[in-house]
Amino acid sequence: MSTEPSVTLLEPPCAGNAPSMGCEQADEFGALLRPTVTKPVTPKSWRDLRVAIVHHWFISRAGGERVVDSIASLFPNADLFTLFLDKEKLSPALEKHKMTSSFLDRSRLARRAHRHFLPFYPLAVETLNLSGYDLIITSDSGPMKGVITDPESTHICYCHSPMRYLWDGYSVYLRSMPPLTRTIFGLTAHYVRNWDYAAAQRVDHFIANSRYVAGRIRKYYRRDSTVIHPPINTSQSFLARKHEDYYLAVGRLVSYKRTDILMDACIKLGKRLVIVGDGPEMKRLRKHSAKNIEFLGEVDECQLRNLYAHCRALLFAADEDFGMVPLEAQSYGRPVIAFGKGGSLETVSGVYSPITA
Repeated sequence: MSTEPSVTLLEPPCAGNAPSMGCEQADEFGALLRPTVTKPVTPKSWRDLRVAIVHHWFISRAGGERVVDSIASLFPNADLFTLFLDKEKLSPALEKHKMTSSFLDRSRLARRAHRHFLPFYPLAVETLNLSGYDLIITSDSGPMKGVITDPESTHICYCHSPMRYLWDGYSVYLRSMPPLTRTIFGLTAHYVRNWDYAAAQRVDHFIANSRYVAGRIRKYYRRDSTVIHPPINTSQSFLARKHEDYYLAVGRLVSYKRTDILMDACIKLGKRLVIVGDGPEMKRLRKHSAKNIEFLGEVDECQLRNLYAHCRALLFAADEDFGMVPLEAQSYGRPVIAFGKGGSLETVSGVYSPITA
């Protein structure tokens, strides 16, 4: 008996014996064989794009908000999205745009203590409805890069900084907290940090505001970025004929700005220090103040211009991501004494080399 397997060869039917096919079946079969012809899609002009601009919150007027002003000026019909919105803090230009805030903004407690609602940020960001937009631009130093977008849309993230309190500044922030807050933050930060890394992978293109930030994006998110420095408005800068005997500090009163170091130096030297800005550190800094330290809080643009122009010098102690304030001060011809690390190395150059440990 042969062990070779039997093979039955099927002959193709002769033309005369071919089974008949109905008209409808023939059309369907023919459609499968015909190559699909797709109509060329005409790309939209950038003026026709439906654009969304997303920023973490509008509760103060700082460098990030001024960057949003510039981006919005390029897209006058863009819609704006945010976690928290204080309409009194909006610039006149942004008031013309449609604004949408997250569900957290409807809670008075969350609005007052927004920094303590970190565990809720991922959910709040992902529930912002960005469907139907062609271009999404996130202005981000927090969680906004995690927005959910359509497959056909393009998501560009202008990154001011990876979240400091989750990455490079995590240990410093943790040490500054009371024991109970430290425990809660430590438990939730691990989850949000993992989410933040995953959120960074949703971005199509990263833009960094400095080479310093580009390095941290590469370190923490494993993503490349294009460096585009933030816009600085120097059109109204001027050189004062006379200068007053005071040093100036400008910026949000948060721990990483290290305003306390500037205060200690001026108190020891007996120099007058004028501090412009507000923030969660205000109460603590006032307790350690002295007669030669003056807190002005937030000031209008006209007053800030005069303070820049007439100060003896600007003091800047922050390990800053970029540092718009030193550039603004230099546009008034005033010298800057800055901490020689971070973004200041890209914006301040002078006679003295940075002091290294």
